[in-house]
Amino acid sequence: MTAAILCVDDEEIVLRALSQDLNRHFKDDYLIELAQSAEDAFEILDELKSDGIRILVIVSDWLMPGMKGDEFLIKAHKRFPKVIKMLLTGQADKEAIKNAQLNANLKYTFSKPWDAKELISKIEEEIGKMND
Repeated sequence: MTAAILCVDDEEIVLRALSQDLNRHFKDDYLIELAQSAEDAFEILDELKSDGIRILVIVSDWLMPGMKGDEFLIKAHKRFPKVIKMLLTGQADKEAIKNAQLNANLKYTFSKPWDAKELISKIEEEIGKMND
């Protein structure tokens, strides 16, 4: 079965950089999907699910128009509880992070600019735990 990693951020430059980092490391193993809003992300999640593609990881920005990242991850968690959730942000407040930890099983928070090696390492580590 094919599997995917979804990145959600309203800034195209951030999505491009995430895509490059993740494709450089995971392109032979996983699809790297990109969404510029929570609404787009839910459409992609629904498409992946209907196509039988397993969603492994969601990496979401916090500060986005329409729906903040913690709210998005909580809603995504209700529909996809086994998906690994990570927050990537330059501005998340502690309450938002705590909210996502308690209600979305948030695994990690990364600051922008992120360390690509650390992000990839944590994704690999969490995917490895899923397969144990």
